[in-house]
Amino acid sequence: MRQEKSSLLRNKGFQSLLASLLCIVLGLLIGYIVLLIINPAGAGEAIRTIVENFLYYPSAAARLRYLGNTLVKTAPLLMCSLSVLFAYKVGLFNIGAAGQYVIGAGASLYCALGFGLPWYVCLLAAIAAGAVLGAISGLLKAYRNVNEVISCIMLNWISLYLVNALLSQVKETASPYTFTLSSTNPDAILPSLGLGALFSDNQYVTIAIPLTVIVAVGIWVLLEKTKLGYELRATGCNKFAAKYCGMKEKRNIILTMAIAGGLAGMGAATLFLTGFEQWQVTQSAVPAMGFNGIAAAFLGGLNPIGAIFSSYFIQHITNGGAYVDKTMYSAQISDLISALIIYLCGFVLFFKVFMNSRLDRRHHGHGRPGRCADDEVPACRHLRLCGGAVDGAGQYPAGHDLLPAAGGGGVLPARRGGDGAVRAGYRGGRRCGRAVCGRLRAAPDEGRGRGIKNRKNGVSSLWRFVRLK
Repeated sequence: MRQEKSSLLRNKGFQSLLASLLCIVLGLLIGYIVLLIINPAGAGEAIRTIVENFLYYPSAAARLRYLGNTLVKTAPLLMCSLSVLFAYKVGLFNIGAAGQYVIGAGASLYCALGFGLPWYVCLLAAIAAGAVLGAISGLLKAYRNVNEVISCIMLNWISLYLVNALLSQVKETASPYTFTLSSTNPDAILPSLGLGALFSDNQYVTIAIPLTVIVAVGIWVLLEKTKLGYELRATGCNKFAAKYCGMKEKRNIILTMAIAGGLAGMGAATLFLTGFEQWQVTQSAVPAMGFNGIAAAFLGGLNPIGAIFSSYFIQHITNGGAYVDKTMYSAQISDLISALIIYLCGFVLFFKVFMNSRLDRRHHGHGRPGRCADDEVPACRHLRLCGGAVDGAGQYPAGHDLLPAAGGGGVLPARRGGDGAVRAGYRGGRRCGRAVCGRLRAAPDEGRGRGIKNRKNGVSSLWRFVRLK
């Protein structure tokens, strides 16, 4: 029973879920405290209203209708979160999802309103435009080593003003908004396929909602179950090692940013091609949808499936803020609570590290690391670290050698100093990089010592495996 519980706590998915729930609870608690400071009289009612969202309405038909509106806004947020996490999985930070979202909106709306094209062409145009913008950042990163954060930020503003200039040709005369799709080109509206009837005949509920969920599942399959996904993740871990293994690291970087951009561009099309919103050509700020995608990605544990639920939650409390009493609180109070939860998302990784550290200490005997349990002797030829911090292939932190442990029966890691001397002192379970250095045991049939060359950034280090007699 204890082993099963420990295995569950070490599960990455379970850790991500716990961390995300903790962030949500803390965010709501801090938000409630802020509401108390602003106006104590209505704090309880305000936080309840934000959490309830569409449940605020007594009518079941009204609740279904406004649930549909929340799902309509969730679809583009999910696509932006997929854009961010896909690039992050490959070692890139795509802060340009906002600009790619903007360029996707411009491409889809101009194809619909300017050229009168059908919805599927407009959708493909949005994906292609976002992919091209993302590929520009990828090219700069791959061939000129330009930081993708810098290039993406600059492209965000270029995209905004370019789209404003483009869509000013298809805007209404008396307002800064573009023409409505329903009156200009109904064929450009995404089909409903009867989904709107499930939400009290909500005309804005279209195939965009199930389509984005399918894309999220597809991204998970691509990253976790395909050769291409493995190569992309390997490039993100170490592009030099990927190159030495025969992978095309430059191609992988460009392809990653192109796919990420295409996802964000598609997100814009899933919103504007429903007719739910119109583009305002006078806006001077990049839409927050792309930046909210960063929060949704991290709150979902950087997992495409988790991003589905985190995207809905963020949009849920954002829409819930519209029902807060405006005489007591600002309309942006829900945005404040969302921002608090977003800020706390940074503690997700901290929570995982803390949990694994506590589990390691408990596994090694209540604060006495370095002692192995009786069942920790592997039954194979490979050396491994107690607690499973080192994989079965015998991978250890770079720059460490394995030395005989005192008393026999195992080996202990030690770090090689700058003068070449091997220095002990990493005994007792001290954390060295990502691994915990403790007592190691080898199977009786472990072969003779062997050396493995590991090349990283042109620096060669030798990992020595010493057989104990």
